Amino acid sequence: MAWLLLAAFTLALAPNLAQAQPVDIPPTWGGDIWSRPRLTGDWDGVRDDLGKNGVVFDVDLTSIPQDVASGGPNTGSDVWNNADYTINIDTGKMGLWPGGFFKFAADSGFGNSVNGNAGTIAPVNTGTLVPGINDRTTALMNATFMQFLSTKFGLFAGKVNMLDLGETEFYGDYHTQFINTAFSFPLTTLLVPISAFGGGIIALPSNDITLSAIALDPDGTPTNNDLGSAFSDGVTLLGSGQLTVKPFGLVGHQSLGIIWSDKNRISLSQDPDNIARLLLFDQFPRLANPGPVLDAFLRRFFPGLLVPTQPLNRETSSWSMTYGFDQYFWQPDGNPKHGIGLFFLFGASDGNPNPVQYSYLAGIGGKGVVPGRPDDSFGIGVAKTQFSSAFLPFLRQTLNLGLERENAFEAYYNAAITPWISATADIQVIDQGLDKTTSSIRPFLRNIDDAVILGARIRVRF
Repeated sequence: MAWLLLAAFTLALAPNLAQAQPVDIPPTWGGDIWSRPRLTGDWDGVRDDLGKNGVVFDVDLTSIPQDVASGGPNTGSDVWNNADYTINIDTGKMGLWPGGFFKFAADSGFGNSVNGNAGTIAPVNTGTLVPGINDRTTALMNATFMQFLSTKFGLFAGKVNMLDLGETEFYGDYHTQFINTAFSFPLTTLLVPISAFGGGIIALPSNDITLSAIALDPDGTPTNNDLGSAFSDGVTLLGSGQLTVKPFGLVGHQSLGIIWSDKNRISLSQDPDNIARLLLFDQFPRLANPGPVLDAFLRRFFPGLLVPTQPLNRETSSWSMTYGFDQYFWQPDGNPKHGIGLFFLFGASDGNPNPVQYSYLAGIGGKGVVPGRPDDSFGIGVAKTQFSSAFLPFLRQTLNLGLERENAFEAYYNAAITPWISATADIQVIDQGLDKTTSSIRPFLRNIDDAVILGARIRVRF
């Protein structure tokens, strides 16, 4: 049944799969320190020769210091860093066979995040999800092979980094665009693994339409490389498509996505005695793991609920859908990648087992609009995450914790200092999903003020 659904999803409207390969290769990796594409240059010509023969190596470092200036459970600053290592191989340029592309990517996460200080449910830095929430380790994020059988049809398989597939014109790439997780992807997709074994198909019926279908192991994680256990708990299917439009000659995109999974998951609707068991299961890979925080409320106010007396209720399937668009309303003549535009994204889910019922994202983005700064970009956006009414109603009603919605505002300006280094100034203001926290001194609840997070980002491409 799952594979029949996968076939059906090919007719549905992660559109960026087609753009993931091949990799753009500059005429040379060399040049002076101010103009070369990468800091380390052309490696005395070796890098240029490799590129001409279809092999591209990249090492990138993204460092994001952030400070909770006010609000949240605590104030304070920390720095989180991600080092990305990528190898792309084009079999056609290597003289082997045409249309084949390998991509291998790993990530190291290190440092400390301010997620705990901010008290938000959606991480204020998407990079802290990689390789795992605040997990200081290195993991294989992507190891895929893609084969185009024609100019309009291709297949791919391997370990897929799903964060790579969320980049759009104005949001979705935390390395250069918005930093907050609510602006990186619709939070209704939080049950989709960040990195997992899978495969799928791509169809390009025209230059303006991209269709794709993916089957993923629902239990995949960046640190799990056990292919033998893949799909042992079911499958997650994603069908999506993107249509490029050009009203009045201005570039825009319309996209639609559908997600379904038959993985047996813990239901949000539980007897109060099972709340502790629900919270301690790390089942939401794209959230800041609110379980330990909520478990602390139980231990302080309802210690009797820490001992389960009932079997866990479970759900046999889950679904979500997304619709989004971006549209330039001003562009310089002859440059389709520069200008100022609008973006919007809406997501909906079943609300159980998915704790996020609806998510919204909207704003304005721009690229290359400041005179003399063709590679700079900026964004201003608002995001709303609406939680399911089935998500912990006992705690919400008894302690008045909120858990109804989380609203976020973010604005950034990304300045390209050279082609290989960029610097970003960022501000976030977040009305947290949790309205209250426990006092560290006395056993009572206190209100949490909106968090104001000041941040910066330095990205160096070696």
